[in-house]
Formats: sequence, structure tokens, C-alpha cells
Amino acid sequence: MRELALHILDIAENSVNASSSMVRISIHENTVTDRLSFSITDNGKGMDEELVRQVVDPFYTSRTTRRVGLGLPLLKAAAEICNGGLTIISSVNKGARVSCWFQHSHVDRMPLGDMVSTMTMLLIGYPDIHWIYRYEFNDRLFEFDDEYFKKELGDIALSEPTIISFLRSHLEEGMHGVREPLPLSLP
Repeated sequence: MRELALHILDIAENSVNASSSMVRISIHENTVTDRLSFSITDNGKGMDEELVRQVVDPFYTSRTTRRVGLGLPLLKAAAEICNGGLTIISSVNKGARVSCWFQHSHVDRMPLGDMVSTMTMLLIGYPDIHWIYRYEFNDRLFEFDDEYFKKELGDIALSEPTIISFLRSHLEEGMHGVREPLPLSLP
């Protein structure tokens, strides 16, 4: 995978497949501490200690459509090359949390990528999941909780074209807003 957003999408879809009803995606870019980190937390069926060890093995997969599972092992290797790492904390029937971090300025760090499209796909592809998205750049935060929109929309589906357009715009503006430099204030 060429961007972190695709890894995040893969992990979030694993959360959906683990019977989660809520998935929280948190991303923190900090150019001051030179760190980019993200976590995906769910309330799904979780994993025991043995399975947690196995999922970072490239020759293990729980899927029946292929014999290897490269998503987490490749992400872990990419993070370690960039002075980072990957951890998985999970308990059976209590969910899982996958956390990953990188040296932000490392020359080999893949870009974050298109998180707007990733979140839009998750929102419309899995409307029964409660999605919470947090994006923090240095000390500025954008937070998105789909429950607010679902409540306001009532019976209108998130997959309606005008709703998709609105959600994309909201996500783009929110992420762009926290990355913009603060305006200078004059005395």
C-alpha cells in the first residue's frame, strides 16, 4: 500500500468484520515532536493473545479467500523502518486497538493519503457502524462523529449523492482547517 489511509481503511474493515458497532479512528500529526501516529479502536469480538501475535505474521490470515495476510505485517515493517512501531491491544469480546507511529520527517514514511475518501467510503459502506474520526495536527483538532449527522438526517441515507457531497466537504474543510496556519493577530 502506498499511503497510510489505505492501511487505516484495511484495519477499519477488519473492525467491521469483527462485529464492531463502533469504530474510532484517531490520527495525530505533530511536526514539533516529529511524530505521526494513528489508532483504530473498536468494540468488536477482539482477539486472544495468541491471535494478536499471529496477525503480525505475514503467513497468517483468518480470511478464507487467500493464504497470507500482509496488511498488518507490512504496516509494522514500514513503521519500524521509520523509527516507529505498531502495537495491538485486544481482549476477547472487548474489542481491539491497533496503534501505529512513525517519525514524521523520515524520508521513507509513506504519506497519510486521502483520509477524506477513506472516511467517506467507510461512512457510506457501513452505515450501521458508529464512526468517530479525530484528526489532530500539532495542537489543533478536528472531530467528526457520524451519530450527529445520522440523527439530523433521520431516514435519509448517508449514501444519497447530496449527503455524500456534504460529508466529503465537511471532512475536507475540517481537516484543512486544522492544517492551516493560525492568522497573525495584530496588536
